[in-house]
Amino acid sequence: MTPGGPFFESLVGGTDPALVSEAADRAATLLVRGARDSDDSEVADRLLHLADTEGIETIAEVWSGSPADSLAGCLWRLYLLRSWVYADPVGVAREFEAGRRPAQVARVVAGVADPPGPDQLRAMVDEVLRGIAGSDFADVLLRAAAFARVVATGRAALGSSSTAEVQRVLVLSEQLESAGHVEMEQGLA
Repeated sequence: MTPGGPFFESLVGGTDPALVSEAADRAATLLVRGARDSDDSEVADRLLHLADTEGIETIAEVWSGSPADSLAGCLWRLYLLRSWVYADPVGVAREFEAGRRPAQVARVVAGVADPPGPDQLRAMVDEVLRGIAGSDFADVLLRAAAFARVVATGRAALGSSSTAEVQRVLVLSEQLESAGHVEMEQGLA
C-alpha cells in the first residue's frame, strides 16, 4: 500500500494540466492542418464561425497559455484579434486609420479596404481567418501581424492609449510575425 493511497484515490480533482495542454495542441493542429487538407469548400466558413457557434471560448482559454510560436498560441492570438475587432470595430477602425500613413507597408500587407470603416475591418479580419483553411497559414499570421502593427502605430499616434496598451498590441504583432516566419521555415507545431 502506498502512503496516503486511499486518501489520494478518494480525491476528485481537476483535469491533469498536461492532458489539457495536449488536447489543446491537438485541437489546434487539427483545426489548422486538417482544415487545409479538407476538400469541403465550406470548411473555411465553419472554421471562421466556430467561436460564434460552437463555444470555442473554452478551448481558446486553454490556448491562451500556449507559446506564441505554437499553433495553439497562434490560434489564441487570432481568436483574440477577431474578438477585439468585433467588440470594438469603431475604435479599432479609428486606430487603424491613424496608423495607416506611418505604417504604409504593414497597411498594404494587412489588406484592409480604403477607407477602413468598422464593417471593412470585420470583413478583413474574417477574410484573414478564412485563410486558415484556404491558404498558407504563414500568410494568415503575417497579415494579422501587419494589421496589429498598423493599429499599434495608430494607438501611439492618437495618444489615447497608455504606453502599456500600445505595447501589448505591438507585442501581439511581433509574436504573429515571428510565428509566420517559423511557419514558413519549418512549420509550427
